[in-house]
Order: sequence, then structure tokens, then C-alpha cells
Amino acid sequence: MSNIPRGVRNGLLGVSLPVYLLLYAPLAIIAVFSFAPSLHHPGLNVAAYGLLANDPQVLAAIRRSLVLALCSAALGTMLGTLMGFGLSRFRPAKGGGFWVGTLPSLIIYLPIIMPSLVFGISEMIFFNYVHQYTGLLSAGLLTMGIAHVTFQAPYVALVVYARLAGLDANLFEASHDLYANGLKSFLYLTIPVVRPALIGGFLLAITLSIDDFTISFFTAGPGSVTLPIYIYGEIARKGSSPEINAIGTLMIATVIGVALLYYVVTRQQGRIGQTSAA
Repeated sequence: MSNIPRGVRNGLLGVSLPVYLLLYAPLAIIAVFSFAPSLHHPGLNVAAYGLLANDPQVLAAIRRSLVLALCSAALGTMLGTLMGFGLSRFRPAKGGGFWVGTLPSLIIYLPIIMPSLVFGISEMIFFNYVHQYTGLLSAGLLTMGIAHVTFQAPYVALVVYARLAGLDANLFEASHDLYANGLKSFLYLTIPVVRPALIGGFLLAITLSIDDFTISFFTAGPGSVTLPIYIYGEIARKGSSPEINAIGTLMIATVIGVALLYYVVTRQQGRIGQTSAA
């Protein structure tokens, strides 16, 4: 940084500060407005948080969001780990053509690059058809969980794949030479190596689930209102209020906390990788 001319540094600072302001000022405004005065509570206060703690609808929405996030993240992490392991272990050395080299990667990336609106509508139509002809998968937490897993697993797969891609393929051959079959090689070699990636992918999956609204909205049922859906409904009916700002502040704090934990885990993963390489 010291080798960069002062004029270039000042220019970068002048560009980055407005960008950071645009990104984080709305979040700060929500947090400030959550302490705004109300009719019965003049001056800055925490009354909105007290109302949330005694609102059964909010507490039920929080419980649903947490259950949905934890359960879908656990399943998404397991499936994503297997997907990432498959991409890494069986990737062709060069090319491999469409079916071997391109199609598996396309399947992984498609839920990530597809617009959430299109993905949510397609999931809703799919679940409706299944329920219509089989009576299964009525709209509710189960359909929301399945939908969340479908977009969480690819993210976990990429995190795990990035970790496995840096490993020497000869390690797997060495494990076979030491009489380890495929299952033992996976349990005692792959899992310990990718453990930081698993933790990071799990935390990332939780963040994605808590933050999701569009896909949850299209796959939810009458009794499966999560926190983002509850916020949308309250704003549509009554507009913004200190209570809604308080919910938003709590969600922002939760997502930032999980994201910071994910950063710490991935940074530790990088240090472990550098130590192993040395």
C-alpha cells in the first residue's frame, strides 16, 4: 500500500467511501429508528424490543426461521459436501467433454445464477403438482426446507470443492495403498481435511436461509410464516414501525454475526492450508 502514489490512494478513498456509505447507511438507519420514540414512549428507548419479546407472532416466526435455517443448513451441508467431493474426486484431468466436464459443474452453478424469483416460482409449481397428484408436500415448512436445501447445497459444494481442489490427488492413492477403502478414505482423510470448509459452508447456509424471502414466500404455507415473510406482511399492512425496525436490526446483527464467524473459520482454513503446504 505504501508504494501506491498518494493521488491514487486519495482517489480510491474518494470512490470507496460513497460506496460504503451506500451499503451500510440504510442498515445504520434501521438500527437507529428501532430506538425511535412512539406514542407512549417519548425519546429514544428500547420499547420496540420489549414489544417483540412479548409478541407471540414474532416469537413463532423467529422459531420457524431458526428451525428452518438449522435443519436445511444441516442437510444442505451434507449434500453439498458429497457434491463437492464428487466434483473434486472425479473431475477429468483435461476437458472431459460436455457430459463429464461441463454438465456436473453446470448443475452446481445453475441454482446460484438463477434469479430467486424464477427459482421460487418453479419450486412452487413443482410442489403444487406433486401435492395435486400424490397428496404429499403440501405448502409448509417441509416444502420451504426442501427449497432452501436446493440453493444451499451448491454454495456448500463450491466451498468444499475449493478446499479439495488444492489437495494432492496422490493422498487418496496413498490411503488406498494403506488398505483404506473408499468409505474409510472419505471418513478419515476427506472429512478431517475439509472440516473448516464444512463449518464455513454450514454457517453460510444458515445465513442464506435466514436472509431468504423470495423463495420462502413462494413455498410457504398458511402456518409457516418465517421472519422475513412476517416483516413483509407487516410493512404491507401498516408500513414501517419501530417494531419492524427492531426485527430488522436483530436480523442484521444475526447475519453479520454468522458472516463474521464464517470469515473467521475460512481464514483459519487458509492458515491451515498454508501451514500444510509449507
